[in-house]
Amino acid sequence: MLATPDTSHLSGRLQAFIVDLDGTMVDTLGDFVAVLALVLTELKLPVVDRAFVERTVGRGSEHLIRCTLAEVGGDATLYEQAWQRYQFHYAAENGRHSATYPGVMEGLQALRALGLPMACLTNKPAAPARALLAAKGLDGFFDKVFGGDDFERKKPDPLPLLKTCEALGVAPAGAWMIGDSSNDAAAARAAGCPVVLVSYGYNHGQPASEVGADLLLDRLDQLPALIRA
Repeated sequence: MLATPDTSHLSGRLQAFIVDLDGTMVDTLGDFVAVLALVLTELKLPVVDRAFVERTVGRGSEHLIRCTLAEVGGDATLYEQAWQRYQFHYAAENGRHSATYPGVMEGLQALRALGLPMACLTNKPAAPARALLAAKGLDGFFDKVFGGDDFERKKPDPLPLLKTCEALGVAPAGAWMIGDSSNDAAAARAAGCPVVLVSYGYNHGQPASEVGADLLLDRLDQLPALIRA
């Protein structure tokens, strides 16, 4: 975590929290690995390893599938078939190989107790995102949940954050974006939102400390104390 960070310039205008899902609240890498293995095996293509998936996730399922096909030498024309099979298998595997990160439940409880609006904003399609939140007991913390198919563009584009701020009824400058990657940071910067990153998660193979954030946390439950400091 950043050494004794001064959050006074941020907390003075704090109005809401917008929280990413994969890599921030839930370690879903095992789900992606398992589903892709099923899809690629059905397509008679080589499977990808965990390290590749970790570098590639974060920009939506469509991006993950296209990159995976390219990685294993699959023809781009297989995309539609792969997408259909991916959706089928993900519905069955969603949450089976994943776990909530340490400190997330406690952190969300403390943030919720502040009485501010909260939203989950993820590039994962909305239906599996809501199902995963429910399966992990996290759905009750959020006033709004938006997935990658709820808006015309995904993070790192600022549009999802701007639309989420609008739905929460807050100004972007008062909505803290909590995520794990440069996608979250870039979207937040472009939207005018403060950036809080966790040091774990999936940042395309790069340390989150290199992204540049207003706050860098090792656990989500460290954030409430910093807000009160």
